[in-house]
Amino acid sequence: MDKKFPSMFFLLIVLIWLSGCTTPIPTDPEFSSIDSKYLPKSNLSVSIEGFTSCTTSSDPTIRLHSNEPVIVIVHGCYGSAARFRSLAQVFAFHGQQTVCFNYNDRDSLMKSSSELIMALNTLSDKMENPNLTVIGHSQGGLVARSALTKGRQDQLSVDNSSLQLVTISAPYAGIAAADHCASTTMRWLTLGLVVPICQLISGDKWYEITASSSYIQQPGTLHDRVTSHLKIVTDETGSCRKRDESGSCIEDDFVFSIKEQYFSRVDEAKGLDNIEIAAGHAEIVGDYKVAPTKLINLLQERGVMRKTQPGEKANLSELLAQIYYY
Repeated sequence: MDKKFPSMFFLLIVLIWLSGCTTPIPTDPEFSSIDSKYLPKSNLSVSIEGFTSCTTSSDPTIRLHSNEPVIVIVHGCYGSAARFRSLAQVFAFHGQQTVCFNYNDRDSLMKSSSELIMALNTLSDKMENPNLTVIGHSQGGLVARSALTKGRQDQLSVDNSSLQLVTISAPYAGIAAADHCASTTMRWLTLGLVVPICQLISGDKWYEITASSSYIQQPGTLHDRVTSHLKIVTDETGSCRKRDESGSCIEDDFVFSIKEQYFSRVDEAKGLDNIEIAAGHAEIVGDYKVAPTKLINLLQERGVMRKTQPGEKANLSELLAQIYYY
C-alpha cells in the first residue's frame, strides 16, 4: 500500500468536513448595526473581551439594559458575531437583547470555554440582575456547555448568574471525520504525519474534537446555576444549502449526523430537554437566504424567545424577508 494514500484520503475527508462549516459573512453595511427600537433603552455601555454586538461593527462597546435578560450567542467553526446578526435582529424584534462571543475556533476548546467563562463573569458583575441564556451552535455548543460545567480542571466557573443553556447541532459524541486524528493505526500508516496534518487543519483543538478525547468522554456536569438545557439535535439527512436555477441541490447542508449529536453522558443529565428536528446545519440558525423559522418556532415554544404578538406577525414576516435576502 502506498504510504501516502491514507494521509491524503484523511486530508480530503477533513477538508470536506471543514467546507461544511464555512458560511461567507456578508459585507453589506446593514450588518453593522441592529435596529433597537423594540429593545429596552440601554443604561450600560461596556467593553468586555470576547463579547461584541452581533454585527460587523468594529466598535467593541456593547450597550445593554442592566436589569434585563441577555442572550449570549456562541458561534461554531469558521463563524463570527456577524454570522448571527440576523438572528440577533429577530431577538431584538421581540424585545430581547443579545451579545455575541467571538473566539478563535482553532484554539483549544478548553481555552475558548475558559475565555467564555471570564466574559460571562465580567458581564454578570456589571448587570443589576444577571440573567443569561447562552446559545451555542455546532462547535459553539461544545464550548458553551463546557463553560457552564462545574469541577473544571482550571477551577473556573460562572458566578452570580441565573443561567439557561441552549445548544444546537453540537457534536457531543465527537466529530467522526476527525477520528483519524486519534487512530493509532492511522498514525502508523502515515508514519506519524496524521498528527501534524490534524494540527494544520484544525488547530489546537485537533484532538479534543475526536471521540477518544477526555473533552468528549468526560463532558462534566452542568453547574447548579444552570436551570435548563435545551438541546436541539438536527437531522440533516437530505438537507440542501444551495440550489441551482433548476432547483437541483449543488451544495448539501449536512455536517453532523444524528449519531454525532447524541451522547449518553450528556443526554442523561437531569433537566435536559432533548429535541430532534429535521433541518440542515446552517438552515437551523438561518443562512442569509433562509430564515430560521423552525428555530424561531421551537425557541418560542420553549420560552427562550418571546412569543410574537398577534398584531406583530405581519411585521415579523416583513422583517424576515428583509434580513434573509442574500
